[in-house]
Amino acid sequence: MVNKVEGGILAAKGYSVASKRIGIKPKGENRDLTLIKCDVPATVVGTFTRNVVKAAPVKWDMKVVAGGKASAVVINTGIANAATGDEGLENCRREAEAVAKSLGVERSHVLTMSTGVIGPQLPIEKIEQGIYDLSKCLVAVPYTNTAVLRPYFDGNKANAYMEASEAAKAIMTTDTIPKEIAVEFEMSGKTCHIGAMCKGSGMIHPNMGTMLGFAMSDVNIEKELAQRILRALVERTFNMVSVDGDTSTNDTFVWLANGLAENDELSADTLGIKLTDIDETGTEDIRDLAKKLTERTSRLLDGTPEKTAAQDFAELVEALYTVMEYLAKAMASDGEGATRLFIAKVVGAPDYETAKILAKSIITSNLTKAAIYGRDANCGRIFCAMGYSGAKFDPDKTDITMMSSEGSIKLIEQGKLPEFSEEEALKILSPDEITALCDIHSGDCEATAWGCDLTHEYVTINADYRS
Repeated sequence: MVNKVEGGILAAKGYSVASKRIGIKPKGENRDLTLIKCDVPATVVGTFTRNVVKAAPVKWDMKVVAGGKASAVVINTGIANAATGDEGLENCRREAEAVAKSLGVERSHVLTMSTGVIGPQLPIEKIEQGIYDLSKCLVAVPYTNTAVLRPYFDGNKANAYMEASEAAKAIMTTDTIPKEIAVEFEMSGKTCHIGAMCKGSGMIHPNMGTMLGFAMSDVNIEKELAQRILRALVERTFNMVSVDGDTSTNDTFVWLANGLAENDELSADTLGIKLTDIDETGTEDIRDLAKKLTERTSRLLDGTPEKTAAQDFAELVEALYTVMEYLAKAMASDGEGATRLFIAKVVGAPDYETAKILAKSIITSNLTKAAIYGRDANCGRIFCAMGYSGAKFDPDKTDITMMSSEGSIKLIEQGKLPEFSEEEALKILSPDEITALCDIHSGDCEATAWGCDLTHEYVTINADYRS
């Protein structure tokens, strides 16, 4: 069973964090530099932007992930270190070198991430000093049931969790709320955790993973299997989010697994599957594979390695999905200038791909997003967005129902506009979470996408982003 717990990125064993303001952006008082350390080199996997224009830290981190191990992450806000050429890459190297010297880790095990304005170079000397300062004040939750022992810090668990929350705030740019979550679950009799945080409010139309995101876990897992799991879940969560249709130059999501929970290593071999059995495109839901493996081993004796592995796989997939879905929805609801989370759920599709295309077309329609902002029951805009999506469906069989905490109202029935109460529609479209349920009556597949409304404030924010 997967349970949400406190702790953010410090919920899992073996991680420490600190953040501070070094003044990368001259205005404001927010912290803008964050350092995360892992007690032991962790297995690392990740997904990155498919934008051809890749920021320097994306290029650096792709090499770190290819190497398979990470011991630390340094994140700055204010400047994206994108469109910065060779100097940008050299600054990533200098950041990693500063972390390596300050923490006693391998430079090739240091992830560097940046978010902010595209174009300017990083104030690298200021960042190097900031890294050194942060290395002296890392905060963590002590643990004593592993081979790695940490001196108790002057405080308690609550202080550490507070610092984790401060880190979630420190990575924000135009975000209005920090986005963090932690879950607890069991693998082979051991208690495991995943703690995660992300930032993302604008330039959100991920075609890889997310904006900047971090999942810190203490599970023991084979790298190749972890990478397949991550990609499969990214397609069902982060890649179903859009705020403004822009894919960032810096999009990165990394998952670290340090093994300190001491569960039996989970691998394709222990599961009795091939890595290719996991569909990285998300067309086949990895949670369905987990169910099949659990059912296949259900008659085996408890404690049998293959049965234990199947149970562990199901728990891990559910835990990571819980984390990633939560963060995806949090980003959508916190879109720049947004006042409402807008969810498009397409059901009755002949296959997942059809449902996915339709759902994403709905949430990316500016006319639809504007109607959601105005609480306008103009369902023709949703119907129109479905029609130009490229997906095949029969409009004359389609029903569209708008739903919220105030109830539901059908605005398209078998392809036609039925009579409805404008007053009732206004009430249903007023809460801060609105769902468009679109049934195309052609099968039993479904997909859900998350977006937000389009407001005047979005234009205001992005008209003077650099100022």
